[in-house]
Amino acid sequence: MATPDDTVLSAEKSGEADPAARLFAKWGLVVRAGAVVDIQVAPGWEDDARIGWGASHTPATTATVRACAPTDGQAQWLAFVGGTWVARAACVPLIVRSNGREDRFHLGIGVACDENSTS
Repeated sequence: MATPDDTVLSAEKSGEADPAARLFAKWGLVVRAGAVVDIQVAPGWEDDARIGWGASHTPATTATVRACAPTDGQAQWLAFVGGTWVARAACVPLIVRSNGREDRFHLGIGVACDENSTS
């Protein structure tokens, strides 16, 4: 899976009724064909952030993205439209699980993450 390289993602008013989804930062999720990726808003952030990708990217605290298995001539990576909703501009911690591996990363939504937030 690939995540944004941007230091700060731009956040715009989302129009969502959920206070935790007041602002939205659009970013694409790129997943290796055939993989299943589970993404979660880190514990303690459930009241302040939402995520979602794909055709029905409803804001939620967890999302599962299933990339179809490749066929002859198909790309080895697939892109999904979606992003992150937040209550306010923040450095949002996310947890990603795939193929028995877990990684954590931070996204600067409307503000930059400081160097202490990347551990």
